[in-house]
Amino acid sequence: MRAVVTGGAGFIGSNLVDALVARSDEVVVVDDLSSGKREFVNPDATFLEGDIRGGIDAGHADVVFHLAAQADVVTSVERPDHDAAVNVVGTVQVLEAARAASAHVVFSSTGGAIYGECDGPALESSPRRPVSPYGIAKLCAEEYLGGWNRIHGSHHVVLRFGNFYGPRQDSSLEGGVVSIFLERLHRGDETVIFGDGLQTRDFVYVGDVVGAMLAAAQAQGGVFNIGTGEETTVRELHRLCAQIAGVDDAPRFEPARLGEARRSVLDVSNAAAGLGWRPATPLGEGLRQTWEWLTQD
Repeated sequence: MRAVVTGGAGFIGSNLVDALVARSDEVVVVDDLSSGKREFVNPDATFLEGDIRGGIDAGHADVVFHLAAQADVVTSVERPDHDAAVNVVGTVQVLEAARAASAHVVFSSTGGAIYGECDGPALESSPRRPVSPYGIAKLCAEEYLGGWNRIHGSHHVVLRFGNFYGPRQDSSLEGGVVSIFLERLHRGDETVIFGDGLQTRDFVYVGDVVGAMLAAAQAQGGVFNIGTGEETTVRELHRLCAQIAGVDDAPRFEPARLGEARRSVLDVSNAAAGLGWRPATPLGEGLRQTWEWLTQD
């Protein structure tokens, strides 16, 4: 398969590129390195530094995995115009490049930020009530994908991710709460929980996310939640991280931040039926693997 991966120097993107290269696919990475790292790019992939807002060349790709994004909720609140430029206008540019190449698109969206407050595991058909500009922009980008499918007869796929985590996640981005906790615990620094810590999230391991993207490359359209279907409070997550780090340090609590949902969990039964995909990594095991990567010599 010939694949283009936007955001391929980032957390999920670089893990996906490794998986594609491992099965001998031809891979082109497009990344502006605003948050991605050049050293994460597999040496057997072709790297093109560029900003998706200026358009990309999909060449003769069979599939475009669109992962490039402004993914920080707080930044989206502070700079909604920038967030929309990257996540909406940038997505349109990628769709047009894929259309010129007759390539299939697998789009990385968000479950937690699109559904907003959940009263139970959210289905793909659940009301979409984003509580941040980031969620609004991702929902808008999804509508463009759906519109391109109707207008141009394409079969692009949307994957709505839960709170993903794992090796290479950047602790400087607020969405990476697992990497933030583990890095600070490793350094002996104080950890912080915003709000009372009883807010819940659906944490899904990056290896499972990559598996879902590979499965979606063969799908004939659709929208799929990619998570575990299980809720974990931020307090419980901190306890597990501290346990793995071998410390018993208590976190400091700060006021909750604007734009963050109280409860977020995904129903992933549609992905099992439509993609043949199921999460395979328990939270404890995923945290252990992330810790081992972080603390390796």
